[in-house]
Amino acid sequence: MEFFKYTRTFNFMGSSKIAMVLSVVMVLASLALLLTKGLNYGVDFAGGTIVQVKYVGDAPIDTMRAKLKTTSLFHDATITEFGSPDEVIIRLKTSSKSVSNDIGDQAREVLQGTGDFEIRRVDMVGPKVGNELKEKGIMSMVLAIAGILIYVAFRFEWRFAVASVIALVHDVTIALGMISLFSIDVNLDVLAALLTILGYSLNDTIIVFDRIREGITDSKSTVLGEVINESVTKTLSRTTLTSLTTFFVVLTLFMFGGEIIHAFAFTMLVGVVVGTYSSIFVASPVLMLFGFDIKRYRKRLAEKAKLAAEKEKMRAQYEQGTV
Repeated sequence: MEFFKYTRTFNFMGSSKIAMVLSVVMVLASLALLLTKGLNYGVDFAGGTIVQVKYVGDAPIDTMRAKLKTTSLFHDATITEFGSPDEVIIRLKTSSKSVSNDIGDQAREVLQGTGDFEIRRVDMVGPKVGNELKEKGIMSMVLAIAGILIYVAFRFEWRFAVASVIALVHDVTIALGMISLFSIDVNLDVLAALLTILGYSLNDTIIVFDRIREGITDSKSTVLGEVINESVTKTLSRTTLTSLTTFFVVLTLFMFGGEIIHAFAFTMLVGVVVGTYSSIFVASPVLMLFGFDIKRYRKRLAEKAKLAAEKEKMRAQYEQGTV
């Protein structure tokens, strides 16, 4: 299925300067948010305890706060709605040091008299485990980007590799900035979403770069901007179908998947939009900034083809016994 017929070529690179300025502004704004507001680490990384409580009817949050403040264990607890008015999350910055002390039972005892409720979930992560998860999460991101850099460098050449990694860093930085802006809890689900964004964005960028590489060898033009415009135009049908399909699936998860998957779906929503944008308006213009020379590239390809033909000729002569 094709949404676009190639009767005309869209001038994407004509808007590249505006897009690059927009990208720089978004990245700088995201970095400013990360430096000033920071990230709101969830229990997975910061350690602590989460108690999920469901009431019959709306949860009496003010009454719950008053009850919890009467005990030293829950004195600094925070209470927030969890998807609906009848369900709340109690967050503690500490975790029980003894497995024999069930915080769920203690919360049930303290909240007696606040209404009909049930304890639906209790999650506990110690601070040491939280720090280890945070370090391993950061390491996984670094290793993923390094592996992508090596893969793209072998598949294409160093300019393509650096351009793809710049696009990936652009996507992850903006996603983190949006997470910071909306105070999304950073947990293992968000980390999984960020790693998924890396794969999604890389896949989009690789497809665009494959088209550009084909355009460099097949196009009659020797102007890189024109070749990029032709190549990106040819990927519009695929990009539109893939991006819209992914976007609507993630949007459905965000709207109807419940609070438990809210952070993952939100991060993916941002990633799909930014990843699609960056494969066209970030990765491709970076190639132009690096001064990629089409004539030199074609000459190098011709020399490689000539060398391969000579080797094949020598091998054939050797097999025939003429050498």
